[in-house]
Amino acid sequence: MTETIERPTATDREIRRIFDLQQKNHLTVGKSTARERIAKLNRLLDAVMRYRPQMKEAMFADYRKPPAEVDAVEVLPVTSAIKHTKRHLRRWMQPKKVPTPLAFAGSTSWVQHEPKGVCLLISPWNFPFNLSFVPLVSAIAAGNCAIIKPSEFTPYSSALIKKMVAEVFDENEVAVVEGGVETAQALLALPFHHIFFTGAPATGKIVMKAAAEHLTSVTLELGGKSPAIIDETADLRIAAARIVRGKFANCGQICIAPDYVLVQENVQAEFLDLMKKNLLEFYGDDASQSDSYTRVAHERHFHRLKNLLDDAVSGGATIEVGGETNEKNRYIAPTIITGLTDGSSLMQEEIFGPLLPVRPFGHLQEALDFINARERPLTMSIFSHSKKNIRRVLAETRAGGTCINHAQLHFYNHDLPFGGVNNSGIGKSHGWYGFEAFSNPRAVYRQLFWGPSELLKAPYTKFTEWLLDFTIKWL
Repeated sequence: MTETIERPTATDREIRRIFDLQQKNHLTVGKSTARERIAKLNRLLDAVMRYRPQMKEAMFADYRKPPAEVDAVEVLPVTSAIKHTKRHLRRWMQPKKVPTPLAFAGSTSWVQHEPKGVCLLISPWNFPFNLSFVPLVSAIAAGNCAIIKPSEFTPYSSALIKKMVAEVFDENEVAVVEGGVETAQALLALPFHHIFFTGAPATGKIVMKAAAEHLTSVTLELGGKSPAIIDETADLRIAAARIVRGKFANCGQICIAPDYVLVQENVQAEFLDLMKKNLLEFYGDDASQSDSYTRVAHERHFHRLKNLLDDAVSGGATIEVGGETNEKNRYIAPTIITGLTDGSSLMQEEIFGPLLPVRPFGHLQEALDFINARERPLTMSIFSHSKKNIRRVLAETRAGGTCINHAQLHFYNHDLPFGGVNNSGIGKSHGWYGFEAFSNPRAVYRQLFWGPSELLKAPYTKFTEWLLDFTIKWL
């Protein structure tokens, strides 16, 4: 894929046409059985497996993502999400009976999860297949219709997503709409029943504001500055390897990548040396020549990262390793930086690239205070062999998710909720939590025969007052 690809933009009329089709169809789709939904998931799984080579080609054309990395972070999350959902869907769809208080004897109650209806999925450029199809799996499982708006910054991947979806689904159930900011604005103006957005916190605020116009529910998978803590008890060899792997895969363009490292000062020098050795092992002397190293996805993002790097250097920071850039190829070397001031841009903004600040701390409280002075992160990593320190970090910080002695891998466990808190996100996804996000838990109360609640009616008597008093005190 070396030829230039067109970047199509759907017209407002086309967007409205598809939306209206899904509005007319969503109640029918919502009545689908577990068997019918599983059949849809099987068709999607078949398409992913058939188009796996083309997915690798598209991602390489968009920003030179290595084929093995496509399998690891694009294909595997989708196939595992489908398989997990198929195993559990029948149980998830079953009504959940709840207890009946004694005061409501003669009745029964349950919760049944019903589809929200027509959903909008806005996916980002860093993992176009993963972050389009994994939410789609949950939307299908819950019985919804969906419109997917992939990123305009990955045109090859977006075009392939559209082709795959068109082969698997009728557009009155699932459709892909391509375009840029104007397309997103046109979609957000429509009264969707739910919006699932993955992207930056600043854009998430725009999505939430638009959703508020229609009182549309949202799931916002955002980002922020996710810290990694390395204390003096950690296995530094393992910590260095896992931090390097987690940070520099996909050229650092991962919302759950460690955004900065806090390392206990008495082990900082050894930890830096080990990270440098791992970078050499992973990508060789020159990462620009490595087949395992991705590029920055688009020109605007390249210039943003270059400005962050230049600002750090001009502010007196030290580049421990890396720092090389090539605008033509959108290449930025894996870079580790020390000596940054707290007010530097690299310590204030989410980096979302291959630049890793490392900051020393003396006592653990210093690291906790540093983290808690900032917005709550999407994820956090703790490398330690001290159970006391681990318990303390978990108790005294807040984050969407946490890995102990690893980085990022909680994302792959579909039995765990994935998502942020406050600035790093609203709502959870994956597995049951994704099914729940795209569902309305409908409360159902059924009166079977006469019960004591029938006595609580006008005209109120002394007996009514006694019965209420008894209920308040004892039931």
